[in-house]
Amino acid sequence: MPGPLKGFRVIDLTTMISGPLATMTLADQGADVIKIEHPAGGDHSRQVTGRRGGFSASFLNNNRGKKSVTLNLKDKRGVDAALRLCETADVFVQNFRPGVAERIGLGEAAVRAVCPDIIYTSISGFGFEGDWAGKPVYDPLIQALSGLASVQGGADDARPRLVRTILPDKLTAIQAAQSITAALLARARTGQGSHVQISMLDTVLAFLWSSDMAGYTFVGDEVTPDQSGTAQTFVELIYQTADGWMAVSAHTDSTWAGLAAAVERPDWLDDPRFATVAAREENKPARLELTQEALLQDTTDSWMQRLGAQDVPCAPVLTRAEVYAHPQVVANGIVVEQNHPQAGPLRQARTPARFSGTPTDTPSPARRLGEDTRAVLAEAGFEAAEIDELIASGAATDTQDSKE
Repeated sequence: MPGPLKGFRVIDLTTMISGPLATMTLADQGADVIKIEHPAGGDHSRQVTGRRGGFSASFLNNNRGKKSVTLNLKDKRGVDAALRLCETADVFVQNFRPGVAERIGLGEAAVRAVCPDIIYTSISGFGFEGDWAGKPVYDPLIQALSGLASVQGGADDARPRLVRTILPDKLTAIQAAQSITAALLARARTGQGSHVQISMLDTVLAFLWSSDMAGYTFVGDEVTPDQSGTAQTFVELIYQTADGWMAVSAHTDSTWAGLAAAVERPDWLDDPRFATVAAREENKPARLELTQEALLQDTTDSWMQRLGAQDVPCAPVLTRAEVYAHPQVVANGIVVEQNHPQAGPLRQARTPARFSGTPTDTPSPARRLGEDTRAVLAEAGFEAAEIDELIASGAATDTQDSKE
């Protein structure tokens, strides 16, 4: 597969979302990703609901473009085989709880002993220090501890709300992929490998601080969400129309004037409550109520034309079933279809970045558990008899022996 990361090899010991999505991003960009899974079931996401042809949608959407090797890492022979694969790797990624990789013999020291310049990457939930480091973690727990659920609730005294997607997991994946490529760039300059450590908690707090935690930037002059005006920042963007919903953003003087013209309410421009950005913010409830009343009088399509004619930023609210067929999505080729040998026709979003000098192909679909065990081990220098012995002992399996 072509792409800017062609020629780089990644050993992937991650499961579920944050790690697999990170390594899939690298695979999408051309890296050779070898996913090591346990013979008995493999990545936990293989087993979640929404399955066809032995594959879950979750696994398919986070593991395309990778090779699947099954090794029993509770068996020293399986660990030794994994270390041999690391000898020719550029990147090693694991998302065990802190300390687990070391206990099974695949910590940084062990991996670096066979590949000194490797980029060893650890992904955790709550970080690598402190009382919470070893706790079990799931996305909602990070939303709670990071303050994201409070931000989503709107105000500190409002009921906290979860974002209705596993945002911390996916943000961490993107941050991990970016950090790995940064470490590879540094290695190209210095010749030295590094240990990249990323936690979901770190990632979400950094994400929130650019806007949602702005009121706590100035030490000694902290302000609450209501005082800083961030509590309802995005509520005003979604309005009901006569036949659906749409997003409208009219913050500036020019877009406010455009909105007033589109809804045929020139009196808004003479109203002192709405004369300036600051006044409109101060009188937000009245502004929102008037805007909502106006937009209920016509359909979404009509408002798209009327608001568009005034250069007011707007968009229809699409359902999930409508998104992939929208003309703008189609025009940019964002969603692609391909056939999976077992799961049949698939629809997926392509990798977002486009590279003119090193274009990427549509990556191969996710593999069956252990489908590439023999080929990958052979490429790493294992003799056929060694591979047969590993499989016979249960330290490794191939597709026929793996329990999907």
